[in-house]
Amino acid sequence: MADPLTPEEMPSTDLITLTRHVLAEQFRLGSTATGDLTSLLIAIQVTSKFIANNVRKARLINLIGLAGETNVQGEEQKKLDVLSNDIMVNALRASGKTAVLVSEELDDPVIISDPRLKGRYCVVFDPLDGSSNIDAGVNIGTIFGIYKVRDGSTGTVEDVLRPGREMVAAGYTMYGSSANLVLSTGNGVNGYTLDNALGEFILTHPDIKIPPRGKIYSFNEGNSCFFHPPVINYLNSIKFPANNKPYSARYIGSMVADVHRTLLYGGIFGYPDDKKSKKGKLRLLYEAYPMAFLTEQAGGLATTGRMRVLDVEPTSIHDRSPIFLGSKEDVQDVMKFYEEYDKQQVNGKAA
Repeated sequence: MADPLTPEEMPSTDLITLTRHVLAEQFRLGSTATGDLTSLLIAIQVTSKFIANNVRKARLINLIGLAGETNVQGEEQKKLDVLSNDIMVNALRASGKTAVLVSEELDDPVIISDPRLKGRYCVVFDPLDGSSNIDAGVNIGTIFGIYKVRDGSTGTVEDVLRPGREMVAAGYTMYGSSANLVLSTGNGVNGYTLDNALGEFILTHPDIKIPPRGKIYSFNEGNSCFFHPPVINYLNSIKFPANNKPYSARYIGSMVADVHRTLLYGGIFGYPDDKKSKKGKLRLLYEAYPMAFLTEQAGGLATTGRMRVLDVEPTSIHDRSPIFLGSKEDVQDVMKFYEEYDKQQVNGKAA
């Protein structure tokens, strides 16, 4: 018979839920906190539960089919995409805390005009990132970022056409074998896992810190024939290094899943611009900004290759951007290859 566990070995019974955690953060801020952001984050938590449940059901009964439409990006929407978007828009509007909503699935922003429902925040989101992987059982997710309406504004599209550094919160929920919600309100990054029995997200990954250097790279090398020289040179440096310790390649094709692994294990995720996608493929407002915000809050870096992602100025709600994010030293290596390439180009023109 095994010896009984000592008090130190006993699992903790003090479960910290997401609701409890964000309320504690509000309490920490004291009189400066109005509770509006807390209420909004709780609304996002509720939408994540609904979407997680629908993803699970859809996979179980295999009833996912095309909705017969394409989104503004020209991509086929599936029924779950449409449902997830409706859940997000309706729940965020009903929270009474939002003024502007921007979704990947909608051509135009949703402006909340009803004064009874109008709030002080703007939410930009991709309701179901990686939806092409649904039938394969691959992890997919919801990505979101939150801005505060500018002083003096009544809530217009200009309130979201701002650099990512002005976001007040960002996060994602990943739907797979478990539902994981990763969130930052500008004071570090925390991860929560949905306990289906309790119906609550429980704090399971407190204060996530990305390692300063990793051993994994995550790029879609199927596009390598279109890559520009700095990217090709960087990839060669980690695949054929002088120390004979190459990086391992891990690419899922779902940004949420690839970034989640990068945050926990370190390394680098990259989706560069190339000869085919002149501005990159990922959307700035609701993909690049939130993930860059989380990465920096976890101690990493996020760059376009030439500048900080969070400093890029958006010109439209569906702008695209190249991005490299992950461990600080790995991202700095990419930036060095861009710097060297640009110097060579300048010297070549001067000659």
